[in-house]
Amino acid sequence: MSQLTIYNDNNANDILFHSEDSSAITNELNTVGVRFEQWQATAKIDQDTSHDAILSAYANDIERLKAEGGYQTVDVISLAKGNPNASELRSKFLFEHTHSEDEVRFFVKGQGLFCLHLGDKVYQVLCQQGDLISVPELTPHWFDMGSDPEFTAIRLFNNTEGWVAKSTESTIATNFPLLD
Repeated sequence: MSQLTIYNDNNANDILFHSEDSSAITNELNTVGVRFEQWQATAKIDQDTSHDAILSAYANDIERLKAEGGYQTVDVISLAKGNPNASELRSKFLFEHTHSEDEVRFFVKGQGLFCLHLGDKVYQVLCQQGDLISVPELTPHWFDMGSDPEFTAIRLFNNTEGWVAKSTESTIATNFPLLD
């Protein structure tokens, strides 16, 4: 189940808000400019499903997002349980960083934890299958896929370079709970 937990940014024990209600999550995130939607992730996805098949299954929604946000490239990222490189891959995203474009993800399988540092708060958004999140450009954030990740997500980009992160040099990400 999707979740949103909002913390005071200087105290991970100071929970200001918590909800598993999708409408409440959407409303809270919309107030800070973060798009959150729940789509019907009805396509059966397993380790043998090709990235092209995944993109084809959600083509209408992808085209709508591309038209709305001017996204130029779309791809699929997928990790299966038991990946021997999981620890290395996980650490690649566990530092506070920004992007010069929106970070848009639609989870078609599994889950991931987006942590957004907005003002004096940290918003932890547990995204599950069917969740779309769009983190606005230049928003400080980090991402946790868990110690034994399993997820498949469609990613949309405004530039053709794909995922490019710029570290904020902050250590805040080490102060807050991880996915597991």
